[in-house]
Amino acid sequence: MSAGDELGRLATEAHRPELGDLDLRSTGELVALMNEADSTVAAAVAGSAAELAGAIDAIAARLRLGGRLIYVGAGTSGRIAALDAEEVGPTFSVPAGQVVALTTVADAAEDDAVAGSTAVSSADVEERDAVVAVSASGRTPYTLAAVLEARSRGALTVAVVCVADSELARACEQVVTAEVGPELVAGSTRLKAGTAQKLILNTISTVTMVRLGKTYGNLMVDVRAGNEKLRARARRAVELVTRADPEAVDAALADADGVAKVAIVSLLLGVGADEARTRLENAGGTLRGALAS
Repeated sequence: MSAGDELGRLATEAHRPELGDLDLRSTGELVALMNEADSTVAAAVAGSAAELAGAIDAIAARLRLGGRLIYVGAGTSGRIAALDAEEVGPTFSVPAGQVVALTTVADAAEDDAVAGSTAVSSADVEERDAVVAVSASGRTPYTLAAVLEARSRGALTVAVVCVADSELARACEQVVTAEVGPELVAGSTRLKAGTAQKLILNTISTVTMVRLGKTYGNLMVDVRAGNEKLRARARRAVELVTRADPEAVDAALADADGVAKVAIVSLLLGVGADEARTRLENAGGTLRGALAS
């Protein structure tokens, strides 16, 4: 079967004949069509909610053992994965290297299975790690080879795909499928498929971090305060949790070197910053655990 015939069998590559005059329609109609198509994506993701929750629990278990969350992908899927990995650090103060992306964005590199396998072996992927493979079609050679290498090393493997019964899904232990159907522009999987992947990866990284105690309620108490906006966000989190007066919050944050969780423990338990840090370390970094100790 030719590559063209194989692609034609994929729902994400299907042609919608009713849109044969797409380029002749008004800008307003095109905007409405885009919005209509996008509105179906959340439901497609929701259809795999149980599988997504199961994958997150499995990922969180690996990270509790000291493992890493490792995204693999190529092209658009790789770029989306790299973005999510990049954003997790400052949002949740994740240690450098705990969430990483092994990706390639060059078109030709998507077909390079050796590169996918080499990326995983070079990263020393091991049993404690969780590898999330992202591919709209579920057939990208780079990504498939990366998964097979990861499985041979005992890592957890999770497929994030947009078509059912894909080769990638069959190669992974856990599968999250968002069947978004044909794209507005045939085969342009940066559209609905890309949006679905972004939603799924947002959920994987965010809920995993919640499970690891990186939030208190819905507050980002582990935010890395690297600029004025983030410092204000950390300060507000301390205020909301402790209900302390502004002067006490400022003093606690100064003693805690700007670390919100340390300031919160210090204020709520009436201990110094050093004692607050010790309690957090003993509780595995979780604020609720430190406050209960």
